[in-house]
Amino acid sequence: MSKIYEFLANGFEEIEALAPVDILRRGGQEVVTVSVTGNRLVESSHGVTVMTDMLFEDADLSDADLLLLPGGMPGSANLNQHEGVRQALLAHHDKGRLIGAICAAPMVLGGLGLLRGKRATCSPGFEVYLDGAEYTHELCTVDGNIITGEGPAASFPYAYQLLSMLTGDEEGTRLMQHKMQFLHLIGEE
Repeated sequence: MSKIYEFLANGFEEIEALAPVDILRRGGQEVVTVSVTGNRLVESSHGVTVMTDMLFEDADLSDADLLLLPGGMPGSANLNQHEGVRQALLAHHDKGRLIGAICAAPMVLGGLGLLRGKRATCSPGFEVYLDGAEYTHELCTVDGNIITGEGPAASFPYAYQLLSMLTGDEEGTRLMQHKMQFLHLIGEE
C-alpha cells in the first residue's frame, strides 16, 4: 500500500481533490488529506467545507510515495504561496517520488522549475505558468515522476492513472473496468 498526501488550501476544486482521494482509497491506497490553512476545516472554491485528516504542521511527509495538488482558484495560488508545501515538493522531487497536480495547480510545479524539459498539461490559460514545459493539451500527462491533469473533466482519468502507477496497473485497470460495466448498465458508454 502506498502513502499519499493531498494538500488542501481554501479555494480548492472539489472534484479535483475528492475524486482522486475516492479512487485511490477504493484502490487500497492510504490517502491523507492535509490542510495548509492552520485549520482542519478547508473551504472549496464553491463554498463546500471539508474536514481534512491533519494539519500541514503535524505532517511527517518522509513516508510519502505521492504528493497531490488539487486545482481550483484561489486554491492553487494559496498552495503556491505556502512555503512548506513548496519545500516539501522540492524534497519529494529530489527523491524521485511521484507528484500529481491538476487544473491550475501545475503552476506550483512550474514556479519551482520542476516542469522544465517535461511534458505537462493544465487548465487552458494556465500553460503560461508551466515554465519550460511542453504543454500537451491532454486530459492527463505523465512525464517521469510528474503526473498532471487538465481540469475537472480529467479528474477520473487522472486518478486512475495515479492508481495504476502506484499499483503496477492492476488495481487501476480493475476499477476502470468496473466503471465501464456501470456505464454500460446505465447506457452512458
